[in-house]
Amino acid sequence: MKTTMANASTITRKWYVVDASQYTLGRLASRVASILRGKNKPEYTPYVDCGDYVIVINAKDAKLTGNKIDQKTYFRHSGYIGGAKEIPIKEMLEKHPERVFEHAVKGMLPKGALGEQMYKKLHVYAGPEHKHSAQNPEELTF
Repeated sequence: MKTTMANASTITRKWYVVDASQYTLGRLASRVASILRGKNKPEYTPYVDCGDYVIVINAKDAKLTGNKIDQKTYFRHSGYIGGAKEIPIKEMLEKHPERVFEHAVKGMLPKGALGEQMYKKLHVYAGPEHKHSAQNPEELTF
């Protein structure tokens, strides 16, 4: 038996659509990150981007467990003195609900050029509509 290693010419990519309103944010993010990496395929190769495209709809309706809605914050720093900003997740869900999901998935992908390539296959929308109907995405349930 020979072990086959995936490369750019042997990969076939599919499109999936997931409704985030049915799932918890972190649990869905980990499963989406796994699909973006290609770990659901038998020809998975760690150093090759062999994942599929994922469309996440209804990101504003994703559930949070425990006290995360009151306690979780996102931190960023501008690099200047006193440039620290903390944004509560409640405020982020009101203004940019898709960024919450993107941030969760991006943290679960590899760092570097390979992770950036995988991250570009993620499309997140706050509402139920998306503009990728031409790709005929399959409904994905876990």
